[in-house]
Amino acid sequence: MNMTLAAIYDKIYYVFNKKEQRRGDLPAGVSGIENMVNDFLEQLGLTSVQAVLANTVVRAVIGALLIYIVFLIVDKVVKRCIFPWLENLTRKSGNEFDDKLVAAFFKPMEWFILLTGVFFALRYLPLSISADNIILDIYRSLVIGLVAWGFYALAAGESVLSREIKEKFKVDDILISFFSKVVRFIVLALAIVIIAQEWGYNVNGFVAGLGLGGLAFALAAQDVLANVFGGIVIIMEKPFSIGDWIATPSVEGLVEDINFRSTRVRAFEQSLVTVPNSTLAKEPITNYTRMGKRRIRFHLGVTYDTPRLKLQQCVDQLREMLESHPEVHPERILVYFEQFNDSSLDIFIYFFTNTTVWEEFLAVRQDINFKIMEILEELEVAVAFPSHSIYFENPQVVKNYTMEEAPEE
Repeated sequence: MNMTLAAIYDKIYYVFNKKEQRRGDLPAGVSGIENMVNDFLEQLGLTSVQAVLANTVVRAVIGALLIYIVFLIVDKVVKRCIFPWLENLTRKSGNEFDDKLVAAFFKPMEWFILLTGVFFALRYLPLSISADNIILDIYRSLVIGLVAWGFYALAAGESVLSREIKEKFKVDDILISFFSKVVRFIVLALAIVIIAQEWGYNVNGFVAGLGLGGLAFALAAQDVLANVFGGIVIIMEKPFSIGDWIATPSVEGLVEDINFRSTRVRAFEQSLVTVPNSTLAKEPITNYTRMGKRRIRFHLGVTYDTPRLKLQQCVDQLREMLESHPEVHPERILVYFEQFNDSSLDIFIYFFTNTTVWEEFLAVRQDINFKIMEILEELEVAVAFPSHSIYFENPQVVKNYTMEEAPEE
């Protein structure tokens, strides 16, 4: 490539060297432009165009620019022709993985072409050996970073690779999110280690140093390690998944994410609560999302003046209503006159709804409450409320005392 560029420069130099022989054949406009260029170069300390082309540094700069322009053209060709062709090819394969693979490495490849153009352009310049070595180290480090960029994007928790692993191995969402972070961390760590080795750092000595300071690190990071192992326990036992509604003594809400140190839960007042994994691993966790059905349990108290037959009819009609309700689970329906309470005759009602969704559950409960009121109205049975009766031995004395001692208005 250097020979080709040199031949081009020699040709240009030859043309300008011969301009005096052909000046009579050149149009007046061309001669005028050449004179203007020569005047400008004289102000820069150069005598003429041929002097500029004879300068080695200028020739090298022009060559470097030509090299970079070539790589710019290659980048445009790859972006507009090669990658669309690859996208069409992978789309026809019917496999979503190769589509995402091409998409993950599209930007890194584009930057790689431009970076390579800059590298070869700088290498063409007449720089010192030490400068060339630094440029080479920077180029190799950036290439390693671009490769890590592609794999980092491919290992995203929402990537097609994660979805395929989830579908093939029946892995839970929370496990996918956790190991996606692990893979991304490993990619970044490997990239940093390799780049450090490129710059001559002794990574083995660094790792050995970590071994010597391991005890102090373990003592200082007890809580961090406890949270990490707590996260592993949660992931392996899977008491909940991302999106589940959970309740613990510490928090209640929807699980949004789990990482190395903590679990993020969106509370129902829309605040974001971050709970250390070690705390969750030690607490009882109630997962409401995994309920197959939802329980309703309460006592219905009616007044003591309700006749026995009406009370029996009320119990029977309530049971029939629940058994025929389409949103009530038929497995266990309990409706019984349970006890004589202080101020009411208590009917025990116990059943489950088919839905576990909070809003739908409330709608079913409301409908059942209205039907209970309808049954009580038809049977003319009154609902009791807490009350106390006070009896006096001599009501007349109490009445006279009340009238005499009453304050004047």
